[in-house]
Amino acid sequence: MSLVDTTAYRPDPTPDAAYVHALAADAPIAHAVTRGSIDVQLATRHAGMRQVTLRYQLQGPASAPVVFVAGGISAHRHLAANAAHAEAGWLDSLVATGRTLDPSQLRLLAFDFVGADGTLDAPIDTTDQADAIAALLDALGIARLHAFVGYSYGALVGLQFAARHAPRVQRLVAVSGAHRAHPYAAAWRALQRQAVALGQLQCADAQGLSLARQFAMLSYRTPEEFAERFDAAPEIVNGRVRVAAEDYLDAAGARYVSRTPLTAWLRLSESIDLHRVDPRDIRVPTTVVAVEGDRLVPLADAVTLLEGLGPSGQLRVLRSPYGHDAFLKETDRIDALLATALRAPTSGDQA
Repeated sequence: MSLVDTTAYRPDPTPDAAYVHALAADAPIAHAVTRGSIDVQLATRHAGMRQVTLRYQLQGPASAPVVFVAGGISAHRHLAANAAHAEAGWLDSLVATGRTLDPSQLRLLAFDFVGADGTLDAPIDTTDQADAIAALLDALGIARLHAFVGYSYGALVGLQFAARHAPRVQRLVAVSGAHRAHPYAAAWRALQRQAVALGQLQCADAQGLSLARQFAMLSYRTPEEFAERFDAAPEIVNGRVRVAAEDYLDAAGARYVSRTPLTAWLRLSESIDLHRVDPRDIRVPTTVVAVEGDRLVPLADAVTLLEGLGPSGQLRVLRSPYGHDAFLKETDRIDALLATALRAPTSGDQA
């Protein structure tokens, strides 16, 4: 029995402005953008058959190789600003002309994770995300990806996709993600979820989620960065001691609450901890990118993943003060690693 059943396919009703302009000018559609959604019946690992809506964005020339791009649990389908959608994306610095992920040279596909809209209040597994992507490819008529590029949670999903749907991807780049959740990181996230639960008990959902996000910011970055940025002496404000980093943390929490449904955060946080994949099941050529000082995905876990991958795997290590967030900050170095990984030949490439 199929894991997914596509029940409806809906491109956005209004053609993208860039596409219309290119047609009118009889110009090449280098950055054509399509947004749409499909409804699927998804056989989830822990919650049975569920109907979910997959919202996607596809950008680039129709004849170009397709690269799927996925980020952390806060990421979404809009990778970068474009002529049709001018708002900033979550990966603007790496999706641009001249970069490896150049939308004039590649067809870039991304989606909103299953559960990201907060409507699915049930355990969500990375296998569910991988199967949803396979369903999306079916609906779009994409037989095989040139590459899957995953960062953080997206790397976990990429590993599952490579294990479960190997014929549909030529190569995988997994940045700051491993085959399992490290117990230290899982404990950290468990405390974040307890902060949300306390907020709910006090009818203060936003405050609980904000506090959870602030805890998360400490795990994403490193003590070295905080020492450099927030070394000012504490102040006494209204009779309370306030340390230098608190304004930064408060702002991060407020931004996150303004755009994230509480249920979505809870279920996707859990999904990270549910993640398990046997590296031996991954036979797709895989580049693992690890960051020294990443407290969520330690280098030792990346090495263990690499050992399980055998000859299909290779490891690249970055040293960065940004820890787990290095993929968002070390853009030139990440771009160089992507260039090497995406342009390397594989046995499935055409001559």
